[in-house]
Amino acid sequence: MTVLIAKELKKYYGKESSIVKAVDGICLEIEEGDFTAVIGTSGSGKTTLLHCMAGLDKPTSGEVILKDKNIYDLNDDELSKIRRREFGFVFQSFNLIPVLNIYDNIVLPVQLDGKKEDKEYILKLVERVGLSDQLKKFPNELSGGQQQRVAICRALANKPSIIFADEPTGNLDSKTTEDVMTLFGDMVREFNQTLLMITHDEKVASKADRIITISDGKIISDERTERTERTERTKKAD
Repeated sequence: MTVLIAKELKKYYGKESSIVKAVDGICLEIEEGDFTAVIGTSGSGKTTLLHCMAGLDKPTSGEVILKDKNIYDLNDDELSKIRRREFGFVFQSFNLIPVLNIYDNIVLPVQLDGKKEDKEYILKLVERVGLSDQLKKFPNELSGGQQQRVAICRALANKPSIIFADEPTGNLDSKTTEDVMTLFGDMVREFNQTLLMITHDEKVASKADRIITISDGKIISDERTERTERTERTKKAD
């Protein structure tokens, strides 16, 4: 099932001769349960695309469709609710609140939405990422890899329709990057999540089910990976 659609999405900066076409007429459908990586060089438009699809940056034109609605037809309050309830975010900088302990950081998006957290679900997430004994600590007491694991749990806490990850391994060493990417793949499958990730690193992107390459604001390739093919063969065998 398609969970999010971009239709003729454009984001232009500047005017006339100095115009920059960061996103230039992109059409893209994201399928439920898919781990999709968007790759491209610096300045290719990949981060701008993510920001437009995530409701963080209004496009110049085009539509972003979630549950049959163009999110940019909504007012600011309605769009904020969409970001809180339907979207989860993981960034290169972990964006944890330094004065909150790990548990409170994880449940913050749920509380900001005026809801009661599903404690059993939260503890299951935390156990899965190996942080059950760290919940009373503060972010500065954890390593970078541990902080990113907290950020992943926070993104999943509200049971969003889709998780957006912008260079989530950019501040991590190679070993921690490998661990975090394996964790992303496992979490997508275990909790039936949908993930759209931006990266410049092809090795990181290889963990995804689908790799989209962007150049000059346009999609130049869109391929399923061997990982997907292996998963589909396993399902058929079962």
